[in-house]
Amino acid sequence: MPPTSPIEWIAAEIGEGAQVIGCKNGPAVLRMRGIEKGMSEAGAWSVVASDATLSGQGKLAVVSQFVPRLAHSVTCALQRGSFPVVIGGDHSCAVGTWSAIAHRYRTQGEIGLIWIDAHLDSHTPDTSESQAPHGMPLAALLGQGASALTGLYGWAAKLRPQHVVVIGARSYEEGEARLLEDLGVRVMTIDEVRARGMLACMAEAIERVSRDTLGYGITFDVDGLDPHDAPGVGSPVEDGIRLSAAVEALGLVAHDDRLLGFELVEYNPELDDAAGTTASACEALLEAVLDEHDVRLVYARQEASSIGEFSALV
Repeated sequence: MPPTSPIEWIAAEIGEGAQVIGCKNGPAVLRMRGIEKGMSEAGAWSVVASDATLSGQGKLAVVSQFVPRLAHSVTCALQRGSFPVVIGGDHSCAVGTWSAIAHRYRTQGEIGLIWIDAHLDSHTPDTSESQAPHGMPLAALLGQGASALTGLYGWAAKLRPQHVVVIGARSYEEGEARLLEDLGVRVMTIDEVRARGMLACMAEAIERVSRDTLGYGITFDVDGLDPHDAPGVGSPVEDGIRLSAAVEALGLVAHDDRLLGFELVEYNPELDDAAGTTASACEALLEAVLDEHDVRLVYARQEASSIGEFSALV
């Protein structure tokens, strides 16, 4: 990120896209911890909250109404010249975050994305047994799946497969793995991370997503970490990336002016331990990316607006 860019924090308060919805409260808990530590002040975050009253229509209905509003919030941050940091919430929010960034820079070039996760998140409604949208966002950004997720801003395939790298995958189904293989997405499983080291994998990922793009983003699902370091997630998977290795790897982007945005998702405070181990891990990841910059916080709050204001996005 450019060292002079102000940070704009955006809370993506959605959990309905997941099987365990407590991650909806993750952004608020992290925000309060920051206030208590003097890291931020009240009003420093823009907040976009899902409409739980739509739950009776199904998870996809909630997510489909939420992601255009999140995309609008991210777009507003970019228009103000800010560096967006999105804190989720379940990983379905990635559809809004990266659709907005891709659309903002579309006339200038394409964007890349590093996807750090225990899962591939590349199901479509045709391959998902759970039908949980938080297992579909990467496929949607690649133009695959439900039109409500793929078609924001009136165009699909916000990302090209050659500009995407997945790091840390270790729990996935055949259908989503086949999709990414057929598309040609580079997937670094946890076995590769262990064999080569997280730092080497991250360096390769940055090179790949920067090639023939104007910049790249990072979306980090906290369940990509080992449960010893991050127990407070809804879909924990053993033998993940250790926090120390992740922090070291994220240090590679701390001064990279090609970084267009950062997203941290799936922290579930209801599942964290008494010591707040997962919350502390989230703070360490954010500090690795952001703390070394001479940045100022943007104090902005955007009120939730009706879906009608965002109909042009879908």
